[in-house]
Amino acid sequence: MLNILLQTTIDDVPDDWNVGRFSRLSEFLSQLRDDQGLLAFGVTARNRAARGKPDPVLSNLHASGFHQLWLLAVDGGDGLTAEDCAGISRFRQRGGSLVVTRDHMDLGSSICNLGGIGAAHHFHSHNPERDEARRCVDNLFSSPISWPNYYSGANGDFQRVRPVGNIHPVMRDRQSPTGVIQYLPAHPHEGAVSAPPDDPSARVVMEGQSLASTRRFNVAVAFERSGHGGRAIAQSSFHHFTDYNWNPEAGCPSFVSEPAGDAITRFPEALRSTKQYVRNVAFWLGG
Repeated sequence: MLNILLQTTIDDVPDDWNVGRFSRLSEFLSQLRDDQGLLAFGVTARNRAARGKPDPVLSNLHASGFHQLWLLAVDGGDGLTAEDCAGISRFRQRGGSLVVTRDHMDLGSSICNLGGIGAAHHFHSHNPERDEARRCVDNLFSSPISWPNYYSGANGDFQRVRPVGNIHPVMRDRQSPTGVIQYLPAHPHEGAVSAPPDDPSARVVMEGQSLASTRRFNVAVAFERSGHGGRAIAQSSFHHFTDYNWNPEAGCPSFVSEPAGDAITRFPEALRSTKQYVRNVAFWLGG
């Protein structure tokens, strides 16, 4: 059995995207079975211990018994200390695998300080997208939120996604009529990711399309094993994994103001596709 750490970058704030709002992801991962029918993953879900201080788990992750870190960067920019980033980077260097996800504008920008995978994440104030034409507001209906904020749909709805290049293992779906992952939860303002140009181990494997501008935007970047260490996935939005986006009846923090849809509950194939993607990622990272 492989051990997964499902970890947010905030402490236990009830009215925020604390780890309890990812309970469906945690439960799903913990129920996955391998080819022999045995439980494949043990899952530990936690928030950071205290903001502004090195987290006792993250800063020592390289010395832990975890095999995968699913890092949910839900902070405003101060979620990881230098010691945390060093511990995570050493964890990957010793062969550990990562999923690192964030959201719009500068939400989660503390991950920029992670070696290798940090360069795949673009924010408003840190490491902006290289194409200056993309440094503009995509979702004009979310005026307080500046770029990047790609509009893939309302929370509670789903988006159509496409593979990029050769079909990557995380994109395969035998139950889909196309043979690939077709749907993920939608979100009104997704962040921006890309493959770092100086890292041959990384490539974009999935893209979406804005319902506002029709622009295509990257949803996931996959990193093979390299000098930076184990495999990794950079994901454009943690909303692909929240309880609220898997079922809007689960509720959300009070600061979420956009009205929610319900298409993902009316079209079960979208959630099935999402769970297949999560399964693919977990087993691909396990290698």
